[in-house]
Amino acid sequence: MPLLTHLEELRKRVFGAFAAVLITTLISFAIAGPLIDFFAAPLGGRQALVSIEVTENMAIFMRVSLLSGLVLGMPFVVYQVLRFISPGLKTSERTWLIVGVPAASLLFLGGVAFTWFILIPTAVPFLVSFLDIPTEVRPQNYFQFITSLMFWIGLFFEMPLVVFLLAKLKMVTAKQLLKGWRYAVVGMAVVAGGVTPTVDPVNMGLVMLPLAVLYIVSIVLAAIARRN
Repeated sequence: MPLLTHLEELRKRVFGAFAAVLITTLISFAIAGPLIDFFAAPLGGRQALVSIEVTENMAIFMRVSLLSGLVLGMPFVVYQVLRFISPGLKTSERTWLIVGVPAASLLFLGGVAFTWFILIPTAVPFLVSFLDIPTEVRPQNYFQFITSLMFWIGLFFEMPLVVFLLAKLKMVTAKQLLKGWRYAVVGMAVVAGGVTPTVDPVNMGLVMLPLAVLYIVSIVLAAIARRN
């Protein structure tokens, strides 16, 4: 297709993804309160939080609603992305779209679950009790920390699917991934240092371990994708 037609198709898909997330975010307004209680549980509930700004409570309500909307809307976002690239695939390759949408959604949810059940229960007590200084936790700081962590690690869990698609498009091979494992380890360390609040070995290790497993899974999927 001509360039302008591609751009028009891209605009349509971006708008569709945005509309889906907007709708799911509006739906999330109804469950934001219970979600805030759920997320505040590691600190002992809402009563353990101290708000010092007029707009702070509204900000965390919107932030939690947006995260919930992104989680609920992820299947629709992935669907729009795959629909955009599907014209460039062969008929046999398009059948992978049926698997790709639920797989991407499950991977994202897996990253969110890993963050909540493994990383946050380890990181939050460590940070709050560090140096044995009494800490009054601000809602905005706390919810920004946990929602950012959930979102980015959820995205990182999409790596096997992205690598599989790149291998299908003949842009990467399992051999290349194997040869570049040293660079991958450095990249994982940089990512772990960027998404975790501290660079201590415990928190970085908790992030690097699943990334390493995902990288191995990506190599296997790349090999499967390139099989004749």
